[in-house]
Amino acid sequence: MNLLLNIDVPDIATAEAFYGAAFGLRAGRRFGDDGVEMLGAAVPVYLLRKAAGSTGAATRARDYHRHWTPLHVDVVVDALEPALDRAIAAGATREGDIREARWGRIATIADPFGHGWCLLQFLGRGYDEILP
Repeated sequence: MNLLLNIDVPDIATAEAFYGAAFGLRAGRRFGDDGVEMLGAAVPVYLLRKAAGSTGAATRARDYHRHWTPLHVDVVVDALEPALDRAIAAGATREGDIREARWGRIATIADPFGHGWCLLQFLGRGYDEILP
C-alpha cells in the first residue's frame, strides 16, 4: 500500500512557500494552477487549490480558519526547538507549550490554512517506551 497526503489550500504559491520553509519540502510536478506535488517526506504531499466556500466534506463549505479534525499529521524531527522555530518563522501558529512524555516531546502548531500539525521528537526507543 502507498499513501499520499493531499492538503486543500486556497493559494498554491503561499502553501508551497510555507511547506518548503516549514518542513523542507520541495516542488516536484505541477498540475497547472490547481496543484503541486511536494517532495522530501516519506510520502508525497499534494497541495490542491480549493477555494474557500467550495464544497468540502459532504455538503459543508470549505473554510480555512483553524478547525478540528480527528486526522492530523505528525512530523518527526531530530530536534524539536529548531523545527518549531522554522515552522513559526514560515507562518505556523504555535498552539500551547512543548509537552514531554516517556516516548518523547511534542509541539502542536497550525499551518496558515487552519490545519493542525504535531512536531514530534522521539526519545529513547520512541513509542516502544510505552509498551507494557
